[in-house]
Amino acid sequence: MKKHIPALLLALCLLLPLPAQAAGFTRSRTYAGEFSDLSPGSPFYGNVAALYEYGLANGKGDGTFGPGDSVTVGQAVIFAGRIRSLYQTGAPEAALAYRREAALAYRREATPAALAYLRYLQAEGALEADFLDGGLELYEPATRAQAAHILAGVLPEEALPSVHDELVTVGYSSRRFIPDVDEYTPYYQDILSLYRKGVSAGSDASGSFLPGAPITRGALAAMLTRMLDPALRVQPQWDLSGLYAAAGTTLADLVEPGTYSLAPSTAEELESSLRSMLARGSDQIVFYYPGISEEDARHLMDQSLAVMKAHCEQGYNEVRCTRGAGLVTLAFSAAGAGRRTQEYRAAAMEAAIAVHDQLWAGGTLRPGMTDLEKARVYYSWICGNCVYDYQAGDNSLSHIPYNLFVNGSAVCDGYTGAYNLLLKLEGISCSTVIQKDHIWTTAVLDGVEYHIDPTWGDSGREVSYDYFAMTPQQSQEAHAKQSA
Repeated sequence: MKKHIPALLLALCLLLPLPAQAAGFTRSRTYAGEFSDLSPGSPFYGNVAALYEYGLANGKGDGTFGPGDSVTVGQAVIFAGRIRSLYQTGAPEAALAYRREAALAYRREATPAALAYLRYLQAEGALEADFLDGGLELYEPATRAQAAHILAGVLPEEALPSVHDELVTVGYSSRRFIPDVDEYTPYYQDILSLYRKGVSAGSDASGSFLPGAPITRGALAAMLTRMLDPALRVQPQWDLSGLYAAAGTTLADLVEPGTYSLAPSTAEELESSLRSMLARGSDQIVFYYPGISEEDARHLMDQSLAVMKAHCEQGYNEVRCTRGAGLVTLAFSAAGAGRRTQEYRAAAMEAAIAVHDQLWAGGTLRPGMTDLEKARVYYSWICGNCVYDYQAGDNSLSHIPYNLFVNGSAVCDGYTGAYNLLLKLEGISCSTVIQKDHIWTTAVLDGVEYHIDPTWGDSGREVSYDYFAMTPQQSQEAHAKQSA
């Protein structure tokens, strides 16, 4: 027969004040071989020893710990409650001193401590009030998923912060890591939370969690002590570089597609039409302007080249115009490249992808970095791998990204084009600021607009970061001063 504690008495118990919160977690004793079945070579040795030192486990009556034994739901609740008590009071059992009567009215199958800690965790909001309403019993073996749920809310964010958010999000969403957990897995959000907080890294190279498997005392000890000691927390050793590889990306992929107009009547329509051309991977576009004058054709060409400068990573800085039967055909190329323009564009793209992938594979670029941090890495790379070409004429290849990547020299539009190409491979939105005799990058990094001038950053013996991540006002002042 099941008995229940009177609701009023339980409510009064839960309202009693707790001692002041402890400043941190302290190991109150030293492990000296208390568990006969635990040796330095045992799995989870350091974690089980730490569990003892924190005063969270004394082992079994026969002097063993049983690291391979299964854990009941009630035992997992007890461990979770002790950690919460340790956080709140500095002692693993102090928070229960006034709650023991709650256990006396519970069913005979459960240990008194299990119910007492359950009520404590529920009062703290660490477990939901209806935790057992689905028919789960405290004496049943706990699965790893159930253990994750019991532990997930024990400590607040300030005591157990998420430190691997992007790594876990990217790895999990790719379906290459934590492959046995999905949105249909019980408590899947709690499981992912343990990965994000460094409490779990999975059981194999792909980070499998085995959510339906019984959790062992050793595995639970590992999770518990990682919650307490940042030095014991783990980071999944997943190689995500392949997820960030840019191989196969084309210059056309880097352009936001536009809408083609047969006869653009505004600058916006012309820009959108030219983007549609770039996004198709074409170097020609045809408009219909019956009776267009030579002067208007020249103006159209100038406007079109201004659009190409805004997309200088594409490697086009020259345009030819042919007219006939009302049709105006614009054909774009790189000055000094002629028919080899597409060859140079392909080579620049291949080189940029190699730089991008190498920086990711080598760990210079890492998951979790902000756009600003990534942009600084590319700025440093550009300035460290190029010299200014003081001999460049109007038809020099130094005006396009190819020359920077392949020959290591450029002028401002070559610097800017190469830099924008790398940023766009990273998915960073960027364009250009164009003055009469100079050009540089404007980019949106983490939602903020910045101006970046890699050409001027590379003007001395050392890389100057004075021209990296300038506000628009700082950029205006710096460029006005240099132009004066």
